[in-house]
Amino acid sequence: MVVRFETSKGNIDARLALSDAPVTVCNFLRYALGAHYDGGRFFRTVRSNENASNPVPIDVIQLEARDGEEHDAFGPIPLERTSVTGLTHRTGALSMARWGPDTATSSFSIVVKPSPAMDFGGTRNGDGQGFAVFGYVIRGMDVVRAIHRSPAVAEKLREPVAIRRTVVSNAPKIRESIRKTCSSVVSTN
Repeated sequence: MVVRFETSKGNIDARLALSDAPVTVCNFLRYALGAHYDGGRFFRTVRSNENASNPVPIDVIQLEARDGEEHDAFGPIPLERTSVTGLTHRTGALSMARWGPDTATSSFSIVVKPSPAMDFGGTRNGDGQGFAVFGYVIRGMDVVRAIHRSPAVAEKLREPVAIRRTVVSNAPKIRESIRKTCSSVVSTN
C-alpha cells in the first residue's frame, strides 16, 4: 500500500509496511484516511552537522497533523520496536515521533540519512527502545532532502512545508480491507 504526500515542494510517495508494523501503520491510516494530515506541515528539520549539543545526532524531517504536533485524535499506541518488526531507520524510513514508549500519536519523521541510533538499542533516546518504523519513501527523496536543507532556526523551519493532501492508493477499494485488518490492532473510526 502506497501513500502520497502532496506538498508545496512536491510529492513524496511511501510504501507502508502493514504486515511488519500493523499497529503503527493502522494508526497512521486512521489519521491519513480521516484527512488529519491534509493541511498539516513539515515543520522541523534535524541536521547532524548542526546538532552538536546532542551526543547522538540524526538527520530527519518531521511532519505534524493539521491540528499540531501533539494532535491526539485516537490516543497513543504501543511502540512496535525495530527489534520485533525487523524494519530499520535507513534512508527514507517513516518513523513515529514519541516522548516515551507507548506515547506515539500522529506526528512522524522521515529519515534523511541512515540513523541506527533510532533503532531498538540505539542511544537517541535514553530508554533505548527506539522509534517505530512503518514504511519507506519510494519516490520523492529529492523533495525530502530539499525540505531537510530549508532554512531553519533551532530545528524549526522558517517556512514550514504545507501538506496539501495525503492520498492512500486505492483507498476507496481497500477501505473495508483496512478496517478489517486494523480493527484487531487499533480502534478504527
